[in-house]
Amino acid sequence: MSGILDTLSNLVHQTAFFNLTWGNYVMIIVAFVFFYLAIKHGFEPLLLVPIAFGMLLVNIYPDIMAAPFTDASGIEHAGGLLHYFFQLDEWSILPSLIFMGVGAMTDFGPLIANPISFLLGAAAQLGIYAAYFLAILLQFNGKEAAAISIIGGADGPTSIFLCGKLGQTALMGPIAVAAYSYMSLVPIIQPPVMKLLTTEKERKIKMEQLRPVSKLEKILFPIVITVVVCLLLPSTAPLVGMLMLGNLFRESGVVKQLTETASNALMYIVVILLGTSVGATTSAEAFLNVTTLKIVALGLIAFIFGTAGGVLLGKLMCKLTHGKINPLIGSAGVSAVPMAARVSQKVGAEADPTNFLLMHAMGPNVAGVIGTAVAAGTFMAIFGV
Repeated sequence: MSGILDTLSNLVHQTAFFNLTWGNYVMIIVAFVFFYLAIKHGFEPLLLVPIAFGMLLVNIYPDIMAAPFTDASGIEHAGGLLHYFFQLDEWSILPSLIFMGVGAMTDFGPLIANPISFLLGAAAQLGIYAAYFLAILLQFNGKEAAAISIIGGADGPTSIFLCGKLGQTALMGPIAVAAYSYMSLVPIIQPPVMKLLTTEKERKIKMEQLRPVSKLEKILFPIVITVVVCLLLPSTAPLVGMLMLGNLFRESGVVKQLTETASNALMYIVVILLGTSVGATTSAEAFLNVTTLKIVALGLIAFIFGTAGGVLLGKLMCKLTHGKINPLIGSAGVSAVPMAARVSQKVGAEADPTNFLLMHAMGPNVAGVIGTAVAAGTFMAIFGV
């Protein structure tokens, strides 16, 4: 009888209930909040669902992220499943593949038709540099500040990429979760900033239809951008190179199978691996601390500054062109493609239902993707990576 009781006791103590801390329960609740936002409200469900599930798993069963080890008797033990997923993040493989998928899905036509969009995309990187200096003031070292500041570009893959390159894997979880969270909350965070900085008259401005872009221009664009950007900042080659390779698949018209694979099957596989592994970095021990709170706050500040930078340059261009540019499209200069462009369209349509800004906003939006990668490359060059 005592043997049965001992067996039952052992089984009971093997359950997670006896191993969870209050912090684990807090993170499980946060995972449920992410599920709610993704499923009920549709906030970037492709990102938030796997992130929330990884968060749930690691806080119930921390060993799912355990690194491989050799015990005292010399026996080698494999690591947890999500540890190997996370290795692909650290090696910059998954962020680069995400960029290839984004390139295969993205039409750079609006940017080619209106090259001034590059300036709006660049202006929206203001948040990155503002957050960098704020992070320095908060006692983060240079590499930590650089890794944190990229959140301002609203670009999760670039945030993960730079964290790995700068050796800041300890901060990768909070930074990646903050970046993806703010990407999903673009429709909530951006409109108040956009409305605060523009007048109703400016929001009603209708822009002229973009010129048609030839097939040759679309084919040459990814090749030229790769050559120019990678010559200036070679460290951006994994991101910019993969982004432009995916776009060349799309625009060349001769590799339809590669385009479909990069933009569909491969993209979704990578999102699953990246999302769950990022979520699994948010164990209670790693996530519930003052440093994480600082990172989340800095990320929000960076995102607001980035939105404001794009809108303010848009206002200046509006003045210089005598009202031909709607300042709202500047807010799309952050890298959240295509959600930021849709928000520009939505806010413009609220002022005038006949206003159609989506294609105009896509120019700064895709320029922002390139701009954030360039910002990351600049930091890598500064720190000699």
